[in-house]
Amino acid sequence: MQKKLNSFLREIEKRNSHEPEFMQAVKEVAEDLIPYIIKQDIYHGKNILMRMCEPERVLMFRVNWVDDNGEIRVNRGYRIEMNSAIGPYKGGLRFHPSVNLSILKFLAFEQVFKNSLTTLPMGGGKGGSDFDPKNKSDSEVMRFCQSFMTELFRHIGPNTDIPAGDIGVGGREIGYMFGQYKRLKNEFTGVLTGKGVSWGGSLIRPEATGYGTVYFAEDMLNYEGNSLKGKTVTISGAGNVAQYAAEKCLHLGAKVLTMSDSNGFIFDKDGINEDKLKHIMFLKNVKRSRIYEYLKKYPNASYVKDKKPWSIKCDVALPCATQNELDHFDAKNLISNGCYCVAEGANMPCTIKAISEFKQNKILYAPGKASNAGGVAVSGLEMAQNSLRYSWSREEVDEKLKQIMINIHRSCLEFGKEKDYINYGKGANISSFIKVADAMLAQGVV
Repeated sequence: MQKKLNSFLREIEKRNSHEPEFMQAVKEVAEDLIPYIIKQDIYHGKNILMRMCEPERVLMFRVNWVDDNGEIRVNRGYRIEMNSAIGPYKGGLRFHPSVNLSILKFLAFEQVFKNSLTTLPMGGGKGGSDFDPKNKSDSEVMRFCQSFMTELFRHIGPNTDIPAGDIGVGGREIGYMFGQYKRLKNEFTGVLTGKGVSWGGSLIRPEATGYGTVYFAEDMLNYEGNSLKGKTVTISGAGNVAQYAAEKCLHLGAKVLTMSDSNGFIFDKDGINEDKLKHIMFLKNVKRSRIYEYLKKYPNASYVKDKKPWSIKCDVALPCATQNELDHFDAKNLISNGCYCVAEGANMPCTIKAISEFKQNKILYAPGKASNAGGVAVSGLEMAQNSLRYSWSREEVDEKLKQIMINIHRSCLEFGKEKDYINYGKGANISSFIKVADAMLAQGVV
């Protein structure tokens, strides 16, 4: 078994040795899937996983735009169309200086499994640019987004590829890109999700990833006869996912202690209540300020520069910032401080060694492909509403989101039960693989 796994990884590494994030994602999945595939005659010998590791299409293009000083700037744009076996490509666009092919391929690969778990008919894709929207004027962001979409529009469509937001791409950026797509195509279609409610968006979409992460954590705790009520929670990040994860934690009676950004984290021992959270949302969404400004209004809190919040004692940890933000030293810190539940709000925020620590210590651990699938699930619901030319109420969408997260939890349980531990990572990988693999087999060698 180990020989087959090593042989598979060597073959993948030959083609992708310069892409560490992608290799990390493939290794995490392969360790669960290779043993399963070998035991299943229907999949063994069909090279299904190898085919899933190779994108169906990789787009890379130049993005020229003009800044407020009249200088021409140049960025790179990407779209990875990974797998369309169960539906059109679906996945976010990320605007961040760290964006490269390795990161986008890992995100697209994970997206295939995540979308499969939702049970909605969506394939997997991801894209973005090394453009940084921080400290840019609205006019500069608009000009960049219009230039980006001028190239991308020819490769996407409501039945082909439906991008959404991600890090650095919120309602403002989606609006500018949608406007440009509409102008170029001369049609109003649901080609992007995360749109404003008044022009085709869905209620609960901004909240969905954060809410879904907390719903999944609650499902794990409920299965153990526990709940979030009265628990202390540490959260990393202060963007969309972190904000709404904090909000849902408060709704369920938990006490949120931390939030962070790339410069450091705040620790409020009294808890970040709803009023304090509204202030954080104002700082990050309106003023676009750094998290340390929280202390100007709430001086009893503390700010720790250039550190992550995993040294703070808690019951539940929700990493909601970015990939590989929680390593094995952080995992040991959390475990020694009594943390017994970790649910990923970001994509692959925990390193392989950190995940190993959680499993060895029987910590409830939810991989992002399961716990943060709420965002793409509601994106799928937005697509459905666009097709129907109809809008569901906030309560209807929230109820559908809850049910999707419950179903994902059940799928993980079905394939993740071990002797004395629920291996949610294994359950998520196998459950999502089966749906995509069956579709690929049914469609032949394409």
